Amino acid sequence: MRALNYLELAGPLERSGIATAARQQHAALAPTDVAVRTRPWAGDDPLDTALSVARGDGVFADVDLAHCHLFGPGSVAVARHARRTDTPLVLHAHTLRENTMGSWRGVELLADPLERYLRWFYSLADRVIAPSTYAKERLETYPIDAPIDVLTNGVDLDSLVGVEEFREPYRERFDLEGTVVFTVGNVFERKGLTTFCELAKRTEYEFVWFGPYDTGPHASESVKRWVNDPPESVTFTGWVEDKRGAFGAGDVFVFPTKSETQGLVALEAMACGKACVLSDLPVFREYFTDGEDCLLCGSEAEYVDAIDRLAADPDLRSELGANARETAREHSLDRVGAELADVYHDLVEAT
Repeated sequence: MRALNYLELAGPLERSGIATAARQQHAALAPTDVAVRTRPWAGDDPLDTALSVARGDGVFADVDLAHCHLFGPGSVAVARHARRTDTPLVLHAHTLRENTMGSWRGVELLADPLERYLRWFYSLADRVIAPSTYAKERLETYPIDAPIDVLTNGVDLDSLVGVEEFREPYRERFDLEGTVVFTVGNVFERKGLTTFCELAKRTEYEFVWFGPYDTGPHASESVKRWVNDPPESVTFTGWVEDKRGAFGAGDVFVFPTKSETQGLVALEAMACGKACVLSDLPVFREYFTDGEDCLLCGSEAEYVDAIDRLAADPDLRSELGANARETAREHSLDRVGAELADVYHDLVEAT
């Protein structure tokens, strides 16, 4: 089977969770009978595409199924072409209204138009894939006019092999000592930035946020405030070349996010055997178990208590970390590839 698995703006989004999920799907499908194409256009570059049009072969590559991860003009063009040609169309609901708020300055003003747009766009699909039951239930409230499957984004266990070897180099690089409380990813208020910094002020540990940040005009006021004037115990590293360095250097992974469709970075921390302290959100209760493979917190006081407990009890950290590794293995790319290939085959065979 020839399948388009397309992430629009793949270059600019290279450091995003959506891009990680798309790359993982490409890797997960490699052992299956699905031949993946990542670009929708007939040629490998604009000249090739122009030549294809000149020959009368059209703009789009010939595939058996189209799968898009984003919702911009390129993805709309793919979706409309799929509808015109009766090509099965899968749209991946990485983005909801709920997990967009708090990401950029003024984005709240777009909340209602974004929801209406996503309702229209996702309804073009023959099948929508949501990364969690929580995301599926949110989509059903919009509502969208398409069947929805739930499929984990998975975690690339192989990409995290050797994480322990990065511990000392990265701790030395960022001058870290003692118990290090950390998180990983783009610095957004939605990811719990203010809570992260307030927790640092209420505890005695070093806090490190590994990940890129932008303080330009579209950055939220909270990002500019905290990054430009962080608490004394907080370090914002900016982009790091190898995520294993981030996961290796830290001891207690804290993720006080406000909204997620799944939370890929939490799975990565678990795959590294880290003790994880997460927001008490429905999406995390769906996949994880409080007190077994993580600690779930609903207030700053609960976060402080959880961090103090883990800092004082290495055995508890080890126990949670070991259980977290087992949870992460349930989200292997083998599973993702097999289940996604089944979705593709079901749609193509029904055409």
